[in-house]
Amino acid sequence: MISVIVPLYNEESNVAPLHASLTLRLEALSEPYEIIFIDDGSTDRTFERMKGLKNIRAIRFARNFGQTSAMDAGFKAAQGDILVTLDGDLQNDPEDIPNLIAKIREGYDVVSGWRKDRHDPLGRKVLSKLANGLTRKVTGLYLHDHACALKAYRKDIFKDVHLYGEMHVFLPAYLYGRGAKVAEIPVKHHSRTEGISKHSIGKAFKDLSDLVTVYFLSQHMNRPLLFFGGISLLMIGLGILSALAATVLKILQIRNYGQTPLPILAVFLMIIGFMLFMMGFLAELVLRVYFEGQNKTPYIIKEKIENI
Repeated sequence: MISVIVPLYNEESNVAPLHASLTLRLEALSEPYEIIFIDDGSTDRTFERMKGLKNIRAIRFARNFGQTSAMDAGFKAAQGDILVTLDGDLQNDPEDIPNLIAKIREGYDVVSGWRKDRHDPLGRKVLSKLANGLTRKVTGLYLHDHACALKAYRKDIFKDVHLYGEMHVFLPAYLYGRGAKVAEIPVKHHSRTEGISKHSIGKAFKDLSDLVTVYFLSQHMNRPLLFFGGISLLMIGLGILSALAATVLKILQIRNYGQTPLPILAVFLMIIGFMLFMMGFLAELVLRVYFEGQNKTPYIIKEKIENI
């Protein structure tokens, strides 16, 4: 079954045409499907517009919790083995859904859309280009368009995956860090004709903080002490260098200890280094309690063969 998941926030004018377009494309697939609309606490008549539609499942949040929470609710409610996500603003084209599904069935776990011919303001395009470059460097996953909402996933890769913050933007990179096979294909992109864009500078800062979180979870989740320990050693090393520099200045009678901030800087850096080491040590303990207390493992088994 194909599950199409669409988060919506104040998109009352787009609900009906989006549903009609989705139904047209999904019926052409000649296989079971479901459409799941998630109303993320809209203040307009978005949810009321859903009530008159046929063959949909709708979820309504008590308030606006964000697109990531809406997608998480959709993933948990979905019954299909292939999950497709897209925005509710009609900028993504449901006509691309069959291509995403076909690529998934080539053996990929995640297929991300690439808005090659993007119809957005110039400022947003520039910001997106910078964000994509940074995301590629931080996560190691090369995609032209990490933030495209039109994506397809195998449902089984979401075992033990919990979404929060603005992680939906970096979901392919996060899953890639867990061993998912990721592909990207060009998709259509249309100009927004109805409603108001939900993007802002504030959201960009939230995305940046979540990028750091995704990097940590994908690269250092199993051994947090290595992450914190490396920074700790750097801080302690800089502290020792500061102390040595202050001592050399004293021996050469260039500056006394009280005439330079180097001794204070040395003590400060060493304290920070020790605190970071202890943070890593505590993170290791918490991680072991998490895995052992819930009978979970820090690894994922994708497939088994038992020829006995």
